[in-house]
Amino acid sequence: MNFVIEEFDSGSRARAGILKTDHGEIQTPIFMPVGTQATVKSLNQEQIKDDIEAQIILANTYHLYLRPQTDILRAAGGVHKFMAWDKPILTDSGGYQVYSLSGMRKIKEEGAAFSSHIDGSKHFFTPESIMDIQREIGADIIMAFDECTPYPCDYNYAKNSLGLTHRWLNRCFERFNNTAPLYGYEQTLAPIAQGSTYKDLREASCHFIASKGAMINAIGGLSVGEPHDEMYAMTDVCTNILPKNSARYLMGVGLPENILECIGLGIDMFDCVLPSRNARHGILYTSEGVINIKNAKWKDDFNPIDALSGPESSKQYSKAYLRHLFQVKELLAAQLATLQNLRFYLWLVENAREKILDGSFNSWKDSILPNITRRL
Repeated sequence: MNFVIEEFDSGSRARAGILKTDHGEIQTPIFMPVGTQATVKSLNQEQIKDDIEAQIILANTYHLYLRPQTDILRAAGGVHKFMAWDKPILTDSGGYQVYSLSGMRKIKEEGAAFSSHIDGSKHFFTPESIMDIQREIGADIIMAFDECTPYPCDYNYAKNSLGLTHRWLNRCFERFNNTAPLYGYEQTLAPIAQGSTYKDLREASCHFIASKGAMINAIGGLSVGEPHDEMYAMTDVCTNILPKNSARYLMGVGLPENILECIGLGIDMFDCVLPSRNARHGILYTSEGVINIKNAKWKDDFNPIDALSGPESSKQYSKAYLRHLFQVKELLAAQLATLQNLRFYLWLVENAREKILDGSFNSWKDSILPNITRRL
């Protein structure tokens, strides 16, 4: 498994690269559809591969640990075989999910105690157990166990939390280096930079994780409610320090405009539930702008949902038909909307990659942003 940069954009810090894994190559910059529970909601694997043309998907350690549980995944031969997906998978470590439980968890030096959101049962995650669980799940890229701080966050809390995250990272690497993959293919461990929106903490964290020599370095703790300008400022701080020859993953981001701006800052990998979650509520991302398909204005619009960025399999369906499906609450509505949104996100990063390769990314970004962000 390795990462190779093919081209740098001349007008920004954007780069195009290839991340090579045992389950296939990933062309960057890339967006990873979120398949939290070993499924991208409303879609089957053929649609994810052929219609969306996803190169990698994300699953979640916390959720898979609770259901179906790792003994089932191990008996199946790992998550790839369990879900019939032969391309790369990344697993989030569960740190964000533990953070989101707020009153149902307690964090201390050894690890994080929490109550299951399903049945209230008690569990305890440590950096070591998270490495073991992700070995059993079998993702190609596994994430370090960290504490994600809220926004806003007191400076002293953020500083103490960062120290804990770094000590946990040392324990993650020690356990990872002393264990082996279970299913005959390589896994790589990615550390996560934290530090809230404090420049000095972000700098310290990026220097610390850079010292680990990982092939992928992640930036966490953003897109948690901070203004976009602060997200960009902290991303800029991080990409100025993180090694240029390693892939950079900005976790949980985000809107199409966030993705393009952060590609320009040197980010290679993104994930977010936004396109699939908003699809289920009738919010569509298209090459012409953002659509609320439930609005009456679309009831007699018989044009394709999006002739440019939409999947080929959906171009036969009109906006009027999709609005009708939402009105009558048919399951197909969520499927078609999810196909549109995820294909749009992949279309967007594919175009960004092409523009980086031909040296026109910055001007293209400035020209396309007004179109894709307007409300229709």
